[in-house]
Amino acid sequence: MALTVNDVDRFEASRPRLEAIAYRLLGSAAEAEDAVQETFLRWQAADVDRIEVPGAWLTKVLTNLCLNQLSSARARRETYVGQWLPEPLLAGDPMLGPADTAEQRESVSYAVLVLLERLSPNERAVYVLREAFDYPHREIAAILGTTETASQQIFHRAKKHVAAGKARSEVDEAAARRIVDEFLAAATSGRTEPLVRLLTQDAVSIGDGGGKVPARAKAFEGALAVAKFLRGLFKPSAAKRALVGGPAEVHATTANGDPALVAVVGGRVVGVMCLEVTAGGIAAFRNQVNPDKLERATRRWAAADHGEPLLTAF
Repeated sequence: MALTVNDVDRFEASRPRLEAIAYRLLGSAAEAEDAVQETFLRWQAADVDRIEVPGAWLTKVLTNLCLNQLSSARARRETYVGQWLPEPLLAGDPMLGPADTAEQRESVSYAVLVLLERLSPNERAVYVLREAFDYPHREIAAILGTTETASQQIFHRAKKHVAAGKARSEVDEAAARRIVDEFLAAATSGRTEPLVRLLTQDAVSIGDGGGKVPARAKAFEGALAVAKFLRGLFKPSAAKRALVGGPAEVHATTANGDPALVAVVGGRVVGVMCLEVTAGGIAAFRNQVNPDKLERATRRWAAADHGEPLLTAF
């Protein structure tokens, strides 16, 4: 059936929420956009006049599309070259969704998105719908075709898994930015010791190059190993400049609400380093350098003024 202007407007009013749900479920902005577009095609083919609660109908269609995508994604990631990390979203991206509560902000943090990869598709769906969007279990059960009691059990199990993998404590934004500034100073000093002092003893560094940009297949683990890697990463060289296409301007910002460093070459984002900062120091560096996962970041970066870079690397 042909959609009226009002029907299209009703869908567009739901698009931001649908995109935010899909991103949290899939960990990919590009895949989230595709899932929302497929939801629109289902809306277009439906008899929308008979749909009593359009928002609920759209959420159910989208969630089930994402569940199918997650099942196939698991098989694809088994053959993924190197480490797989989510696509980072820079500050102000509407796909980050609601950020009114601590739970909503945490649900889209880079660290939690990584942890969500450990959950089953159903656990991930229940966790996202409940924790980030406050859907009642009755509605979640209807979306997933299960019972309210089962939805509650799945949520508690998922929340327990996520909590078990989270950093021990949190720090406020001002303290996190101070640590980022100290980290940059230490990383460019050419010495390992200042970096070690900023890290937790069990710090890790993970990189996702997707087979297109060199990134170590195995994570660096432990403060000393991570510090040595970072010292080398920030050491200028002609090979690094050639790899990224020139000197990289490094800016401090946030990605998924976490402190982050963005490396930009000629207006193109070539890397996003997300820092997991705790009261005990920096616990993790998650470095996204796969160009396929930086296209949206580049578009967002070009749309705003970011001032002078903190430094020019490589």
